[in-house]
Amino acid sequence: MKKSPKFWISLVIFSLVGQIAWVMENMYFNVFIYKMFNASAEAISAMVAASAIAATVTTLLIGALSDKIGKRKLFICGGYVLWGISILSFALIRMDIINALFPTAVSAASVGVTLVIIMDCVMTFFGSSANDAAFNAWLTDSTDESNRGAVEGINSMMPLLAILVVFGGFMGFDQNLPQTWTTIFCIIGGIVFLLGIAGFFLIEEPKLDTGSNQNYFANIFYGFRPKIIAGNPKLYWTLAAYAVFGISIQIFMPYLILYFSVSLGMENYVLIFAPAIILAAVFTALYGKVYDRKGFAASIIPALALLMAGYVVLFFFKNTALVFIGTLMMMCGYLAGMAVFGAMLRDYTPENKAGMFQGQRIVGQVLIPGIIGPAIGAAVLKNAETILNDDGTTSFIPNQNIFLAALVAAVAILPVLIPLLKKKK
Repeated sequence: MKKSPKFWISLVIFSLVGQIAWVMENMYFNVFIYKMFNASAEAISAMVAASAIAATVTTLLIGALSDKIGKRKLFICGGYVLWGISILSFALIRMDIINALFPTAVSAASVGVTLVIIMDCVMTFFGSSANDAAFNAWLTDSTDESNRGAVEGINSMMPLLAILVVFGGFMGFDQNLPQTWTTIFCIIGGIVFLLGIAGFFLIEEPKLDTGSNQNYFANIFYGFRPKIIAGNPKLYWTLAAYAVFGISIQIFMPYLILYFSVSLGMENYVLIFAPAIILAAVFTALYGKVYDRKGFAASIIPALALLMAGYVVLFFFKNTALVFIGTLMMMCGYLAGMAVFGAMLRDYTPENKAGMFQGQRIVGQVLIPGIIGPAIGAAVLKNAETILNDDGTTSFIPNQNIFLAALVAAVAILPVLIPLLKKKK
């Protein structure tokens, strides 16, 4: 299936900007509530888990709805517009505003953490509607087995490119100042909002069989029916493996930036991140074609080997050069694994039911990892060292044990892969 230039432009722009917005949630919000409200590891874990639940419920509801209506473009573009507005609202969550609105609050910082978690769920509703449900269904509708590996290679490299854009773009900003965060939220929220408007002119609507005669509420739970699960074993084994893979990633990812900046004392950690991300992104864009040509078994094993090797290096070494090598290996394995699992899921998604199955994808990719992974990470860091802040409060210091725990989870993927290693028909 040959794709038009307009498709590739839409893929790159919407995938990148969507991931930039997710970086705000998955990594920058962690830094935000740590810096502004002295959040604990448990609070960060709770925020990630709440967001994962919101993403899953949203994707189930909106994915099935977009299938029934037979439209993807409206949900993508309208969702991006509202997504941008919700990001802009975080500019109002500041200590001075909280103190003015809640003058009798025992702890303004606790109120701030609570507000961030609530608004994170609101933002996730719009983001998951636009990206997780509609955009990912659009990608499945618009591709076939001849190009899904290549498309997923591009799509999967965007999370780290987004990290590069966000952290590189704001590297010179003092993140200890409230006005810095106001600026960041306004810039990123504005970009997401404007792209939603541009999407009405960019995105080509795929031809779908409308499900107007289908029961919407039945479709929400379509992918959870025992009959459907039994009829699509490869799809669900892939989801199971992807879930364990995601748990491994989420054990360390919410604390990664804090580990580099606080534990290792790397003030310019972006200088390590940037080249590692660029190299990993190029690697992943090329690696996606390995899946198209060689299949699942030949592409997933090297990806997992790279991921686990990166964990080992990051656990044992704190030297800057070796941290860079470990980060590069970890990122290459992480992105390559995402590309392979993503392409596999699209290949086994039943035709004209992509929206219905986005909920199942989010359960495996977001919900289970988002609840279990950060909780394991928080448990590992429960007795971590602390530092005394200028205001007399304390903050935890992430340590290298998060990589050891992630390695154990990565090893646990291997038994789940056994049913999938047979050659795909």
